[in-house]
Amino acid sequence: MIIARIGDYRGVSETRNADTTAANKASQPEAGPPPAVRPVIPAAAAKRANASVIGMLLALLVSLAVVLPVVLLNAHPKAESFRPPVDVAAAAAQARDAAGFTPAAALLPEGWSVNYARWNSAGTDGVPFWEAGYVTPSQQFISLTQTAKADPTWLSQRTGDAPVTGDRPVGATDWELRDKPGADKSLILNYKGTTLILSGQADLKEFDVLAAAAVRSADEGTATGTASPNGKGSTTGGSK
Repeated sequence: MIIARIGDYRGVSETRNADTTAANKASQPEAGPPPAVRPVIPAAAAKRANASVIGMLLALLVSLAVVLPVVLLNAHPKAESFRPPVDVAAAAAQARDAAGFTPAAALLPEGWSVNYARWNSAGTDGVPFWEAGYVTPSQQFISLTQTAKADPTWLSQRTGDAPVTGDRPVGATDWELRDKPGADKSLILNYKGTTLILSGQADLKEFDVLAAAAVRSADEGTATGTASPNGKGSTTGGSK
């Protein structure tokens, strides 16, 4: 009897232990993946790596110190310095035979420069003309156009269809002023057989300087007998 009871007790005890173990396992959270193992660089290796990076930076700085002075000493000048000067008088002399008159080669004071000077043969409109481009001291642009065959349609095209807004006296001549908002303004003068047109967005005082120089040049051309006199300078129209 005693042995049987002890056996029963042991069986019950083992069953209870198994149940307790299962319950403890169920109550514990599931373990996640093991943490990543970070490689540990020995101090000597890290020191060698830092020394290599510092060496590269020092080598780069030394290279820049050698190259930069060479680049700065041989820096390319601005594109404007490569532009040859425009000899307006020479270009006008070359165009004289084709034009039938001496084109105006305005001589202007210091601060002015010339972009171009050329003769243009007649296109579909049938009007050949001389033109030169001037940059004013205020860095504005004024074009000078001259022809002996101007007509109203051509004049309107050259001046951007701007209306006549008045006259502007320059010396002994009265130029016709054409202007409209947001567009170039123009001064026009019929003078000694040719029509002179000045167009641009510069101040009218700078227009006056170029207008006076163009008239002086036209007078000099007349004195050499290469321009056709046509009386005193007059406007192409407009109110007085």
